Parts: sequence; structure tokens; C-alpha cells
Amino acid sequence: MEATYNYKVVRQFAIMTVVWGIVGMLVGVLIAAQLIWPDITLNLPWLSYGRLRPLHTNAVIFAFGGCGLFAASLYIVQRTCQTRLLSDGLAAFVFWGWQLVILLAAVSFIFGVTTGKEYAELEWPIDLIITVVWVAYAVLFFGTIIKRKTQHIYVANWFFGAYIVTIALLHLVNSAELPWILGGGATAWWKSYSAYAGVHDAMVQWWYGHNAVGFFLTTAFLGMMYYFVPKQAGRPIFSYRLSIVHFWSLNFIYMWAGPHHLLYTALPDWAQSLGMVFSLMLIAPSWGGMMNGIMTLSGAWHKLRTDPILKFLIVSLSFYGMSTFEGPMMSVKTVNALSHYTEWTIGHVHSGALGWVAMITIGSMYYLIPRLFGREEMYSVRAINTHFWWSTIGVVLYIASLWIAGVAQGLMWRATNPDGTLTYSFAQSVNAMYPFYAIRLIGGAMFFAGMLLMAWNVWKTIAAGRAVNDARIPEAVQA
Repeated sequence: MEATYNYKVVRQFAIMTVVWGIVGMLVGVLIAAQLIWPDITLNLPWLSYGRLRPLHTNAVIFAFGGCGLFAASLYIVQRTCQTRLLSDGLAAFVFWGWQLVILLAAVSFIFGVTTGKEYAELEWPIDLIITVVWVAYAVLFFGTIIKRKTQHIYVANWFFGAYIVTIALLHLVNSAELPWILGGGATAWWKSYSAYAGVHDAMVQWWYGHNAVGFFLTTAFLGMMYYFVPKQAGRPIFSYRLSIVHFWSLNFIYMWAGPHHLLYTALPDWAQSLGMVFSLMLIAPSWGGMMNGIMTLSGAWHKLRTDPILKFLIVSLSFYGMSTFEGPMMSVKTVNALSHYTEWTIGHVHSGALGWVAMITIGSMYYLIPRLFGREEMYSVRAINTHFWWSTIGVVLYIASLWIAGVAQGLMWRATNPDGTLTYSFAQSVNAMYPFYAIRLIGGAMFFAGMLLMAWNVWKTIAAGRAVNDARIPEAVQA
């Protein structure tokens, strides 16, 4: 019997990437509408903005983005190591365990029993499940690399490996909680307090928060980029040496940038300045990686005219470059004094989340799904092209409207009369946001509509294809 790759788990994660993308972005459109029409959810408590907003964030990052990363990493590690996954049973456990985590987290958000950092119900058992699933994922991934048939470890696997190790560290430290047993009662064991307090809690939170961005939403998706861009372009990566420099510099510097979220707070000034300096240093490795991906098209630029998958991948790198320049600029204290707490920050986040993370994930899934179902290409290439333009225009509308809104908001907050009193009330600044909220809603709705079009295209591709479970592993080729 010939050795074959395990495409089943990749296929499962790829399909759930599309499903959770629709769910997460639907919630995003709903909460964007709530900012314009607060009563749109009939004041139902489990559909309040305060509960749906973290549900949206986690559904898009950990459900949509997470499933995309699982699919890509488990496909790439097999193909580049020329070996089957370490264990089919472990792969199945990782898939179903991650879906369980997503569902438990979604329910806890809707019913308002999530971590408020100081006090939580039901959260620490979910944290333990996440830990078990993540350890299983790490064993599966690194175990596959250990049994590889090739001498060389391709650079994409370095990026995936870094994100797996770092997210484990971040989760364990940030989720440290103390079960509340002193209060007694049958439910006491389900309640907990954060292990940290005050400014220490804030520092741990943003060490976690920014490195979740740095490793889950950046390093991991760069692993996608280093595989799918060369494959779709039919060209080798522009500079393999630059990819290694990119890897080490990015991973070292990112760990120190978290304090830039706490400028002008009780955090010691030296820590704030340290976060700002390392944030500015991040421009170099970030743009090095972006240029490495874009320059891979050298000699193949003409493919952008006819290949919508390549459009998704390359435009996502453009948004990556833009957001990784904007982020360091916003960490400069004088800029931060204007931008922080405004809609500008929301625009920046979605420049990275929609423009970079979502678009490279969508492009990667369009590459993967036909291969997982025995097709040469997706059912409709024209639909992919339409999806690309809907997504791109939607992102531009979204972030441009919030850039303008954020600058206006910051200027209104700091405007004073000659006698020192505030020129505008807070209510006036909120009222000025409504036109921009409407444009943001249109942009978000366009991106969501693109996901629905993708779901249709995926459904038709699956219906016309067959599940591939017999992809043969080639004979080992030593690097």
C-alpha cells in the first residue's frame, strides 16, 4: 500500500474556515449596525453590544483565522516534509477539540460568563481545554517534522513552529487564574479570579494582546505566505536568506512591543518608551517580509491580470505592509495622544484583520480546496474575481472611513475654548461619527457578502469533486 497524505483533517479545517468566517463577519456586521441603530437587537441581553463584540473578535481570530491556520499548517508540514501527519487519531482530536473550544467560548460570551479579568465564571475550564488541544496540536506538528523524509525544514514551518510555541506561552501566562473556593457553595469551583492585579494585570494583558497579534495574526500567516505565494506564482521565494533574517528579527522584536498599548497610563514611563522603541524597530523586519513576498512575482507580474487567487495573496501583503507601518507610527507618543481610544485604532486593526489576515486566508483556501476535492480549480474563477473586488473595496471603505472618523474624534476631544473649557461635548463627538459608521457598515457588509459568495463557490466545487484521500507521498528528495 502506497503512503498517502492525511488530507481529511485539512479538508475539515478548510471547510470550517469558511463557515466560521461567515459567522464571525455576520456578527461584525450586526454590531456595526448596532452603533447606528442601538435597538436593532430589540434590547435582548444576550445580543447586546458588550457580549457580541468579544464574540465577533474571537470568532474571526480564533475560529476563522485559527481554522485557516490549522488547515494550512497541517497541509504544508506534510507536503514540505514529504511525510504523513504523526497520528491520524491526534489530528482528529485537534479538529474536534478546537470546534468544541469555539462553541464553548461562543456560548460563554453570549451568556456573559467570560473573563472580566478580575472575576470570571466558567472560563478556567475552557482555558484548560484550550491548553490540552494546543499541546496535542504541537505534538502533531512537531512530531511530523521530526519524522520528515527531507533534510531541510522549509521556512514556512519555522514560522508555524514559532507561533505554536509562543501562543502556548502567552495562553498559559495570561490565563493564570485562582479558583474561588473561599465563598463555598456547589458552584464555587467554577469561579475564579485573575492571578494578577493592577498595573501588573494590565502589562500581562497587553504583553498577551500584542503578541497574540504578533504571533497568531502575523507570524503564523506569514507561514501561509511563504508557501502559497511561491506555489501560486510558480516562482521560488525571492530571497531565502531574507526569509531567515525576517524570521529571527521579527520574532525577537515583537515580544517587546506590547507596552505601546499602555501609553499615558500608570505603567512606568521606561516600559512605555521601551514598547514604543521596539514598535518602531518592527518596521524593518515587517517590510522585509512583505517585500520578499511581493518580489517573488519578479518575472511573473503578468499573472496578476488573470489570476484572482494571486490577487488575494499579493494585495493581502500590501495591506500587511501598510498596517505594519501604521502600527509603529501610532505607537509614537505624540501620535498616540491623538489616535488612542478613537475609531482610528479600529480602522488600523481591521486594515490588518481584513486586509492582511482574512485576504491571505481566503486566497490560501481558494488554493487548497480544489486540491482537497480532486479539482484543478474552483467551480467559478469569475466568482473568485468578484469576491476579490468586493473584499478590496469593502476594506478600503471600512478603514478610510474610520481613519477620517478617528482623526476628527481625537481633534474634537482635545479642542478647547480660550477659557480652557472643552469645545465639544462627548455627545457631540459621538454624533459626528454617524456618517462614518454608515460607510463602515457598507464596507463590512461588502466583505461579508464576499464570504457568502465564497461559500457558494466552495459548495459547488465540493459537489462537482470528490474527497481526495489517496494523494501519494513522493520518494524522499534530500535537500
